[in-house]
Amino acid sequence: MTTMTEASVREFKMPDVGEGLTEAEILKWYVQPGDTVTDGQVVCEVETAKAAVELPIPYDGVVRDLHFPEGTTVDVGTAIISVDVGGGSAAPVPAAEQPAAEQPAASQPAAPAEEPKAAGSGRQPVLVGYGVATSSTRRRPRKGPEVPVQQASTAIQTELNGHAPTAPEPAPAAAQAAPAGPDRPLAKPPVRKLAKDLGVDLTTVVPTGPDGIITREDVHAAVAAAPAAPEPPVASAPAPAAVPAPASYDTARETRIPVKGVRKATAAAMVGSAFTAPHVTEFVTVDVTRTMKLVEELKADKEFAGLRVNPLLLIAKALLVAIRRNPHVNASWDEAAQEIVVKHYVNLGIAAATPRGLLVPNIKDAHAKTLPQLAESLGELVSTARDGKTSPAAMQGGTVTITNVGVFGVDTGTPILNPGESAILAVGAIKPQPWVHKGKVKPRQVTTLALSFDHRLVDGELGSKVLADVAAILEQPKRLITWA
Repeated sequence: MTTMTEASVREFKMPDVGEGLTEAEILKWYVQPGDTVTDGQVVCEVETAKAAVELPIPYDGVVRDLHFPEGTTVDVGTAIISVDVGGGSAAPVPAAEQPAAEQPAASQPAAPAEEPKAAGSGRQPVLVGYGVATSSTRRRPRKGPEVPVQQASTAIQTELNGHAPTAPEPAPAAAQAAPAGPDRPLAKPPVRKLAKDLGVDLTTVVPTGPDGIITREDVHAAVAAAPAAPEPPVASAPAPAAVPAPASYDTARETRIPVKGVRKATAAAMVGSAFTAPHVTEFVTVDVTRTMKLVEELKADKEFAGLRVNPLLLIAKALLVAIRRNPHVNASWDEAAQEIVVKHYVNLGIAAATPRGLLVPNIKDAHAKTLPQLAESLGELVSTARDGKTSPAAMQGGTVTITNVGVFGVDTGTPILNPGESAILAVGAIKPQPWVHKGKVKPRQVTTLALSFDHRLVDGELGSKVLADVAAILEQPKRLITWA
């Protein structure tokens, strides 16, 4: 066991990187035990449910220990690296050989950190459509970068109970088994689900975890003692069925991929959106031959020199004009107040497929940009997403979104709304098709547009007008001028 009692050793804890999320996965360490680090030096890259972020160390010194290996998901507020700021060297102990529970922070020697979620320690992959309510992407009150473990536990208990926990006082574990009053026992969502599956009443379980938190082992211990009871809970019978699933896993013909990070957040958001907002999708097929000619002309225009000019640019501008003509489509639904919130600005989201999953960064105040400015913003958005450098702020506050499925050769689709947004436009592949033009059948550049919208705040008439306006502009792009 490595002890960190020296005053010169500082523990750097997993910070809240400004997203209000409760955990992050360590993707890569840039330093190793024995390395010298300086204040502001990036020591690791972590991935949250929103994006990958590089973490700088706030100390000068020598790395003592890396508490978790790459690939581990760690709770915010848990120490991940220790640094000897006194200039001394230390014999490092590999993180893989050293349980995190044996590494208390120097600032809190008497209070061990929250039970870490190391890979393979019981974290269950979340299937799309299941377990979303207990997703670890729950939001909590924002805190500073250095969140004490007790504060993190308090935030979690507040979220689970709906109110702040009682003032923490030292007490034997047995005394915390059944909290008095309306308070519920402290336990993380996976542990609560385990207790429910096994038919265990958490108020009867003796907690052994930090700060009186009930662990999975505590629940299993309660089950082991249950046979003496005259009437065992009915729910305990199906318990074995929940565990043996991996046993039937055919390693030769199947691969299991843990759902976490961006993919986990996307799955939860899409399920929440699909079953919260009543979706309606409308379609229109349109001749975009003139738009394609305009794209070629703009590429040769000196005003667009060095800028990214493609059909998506004019499609985005067409949607912005359609929103200006039909402003009530740019809104959100306030469930608590039972109000429709009309936005007088457009943060235009652009769906981007990246190695880490689907990201939807948005262009802030896109409605106020000129066509060259919009082209510049689109170019920056795409290149940043491809490099995996999209910031959490860039993905927040969107109002409407465009998803270009045409780049994959797909004609159209029924896109799902991003949570909190009113509409999403899917653009299909643009390709030559026979089309009646000026009374004759000719090959024309044709595409199909699909607009999904929240029917609580956008009725069929409004949604149809928006889609028809976009189609009309793409058919006759001079309307960008006449309708402006």
